[in-house]
Amino acid sequence: MTQYLIAFNDEWVPEHTAEQARAKDAAVRPVIEEMRAQGVLVFANGGLDRSTVVCGVEPVDGQPVFTDGPYVETKEHLGGLVVVDVPDDAAARRWAGRLAAALDWPQEVHRFAGPGQTGWNGSGER
Repeated sequence: MTQYLIAFNDEWVPEHTAEQARAKDAAVRPVIEEMRAQGVLVFANGGLDRSTVVCGVEPVDGQPVFTDGPYVETKEHLGGLVVVDVPDDAAARRWAGRLAAALDWPQEVHRFAGPGQTGWNGSGER
């Protein structure tokens, strides 16, 4: 089995009223519960935006420097995520499609490196 990150960018999602957000939660909950029932759900979290950021950290002269913000020079921000453990890319794509349909906004699928793999090749490049 391979783990995949299925995520959406916060800027892809229009502003929602509290009622609309509850409706989206109700629409996606059955998909998440099905993932759980099939044993493929590793982790899920939604509702990530600028208000949930704890801090930013960057290296300065080899030492971590923590700040309260700004965090990034872009509007892009992770909006929510699901990590699934499925046999192949096709299965990850199916779950991403189910999430996209339930939420009515785009999703991206990323494959994590397998056990013992770093995702980097021998020359230091990805």
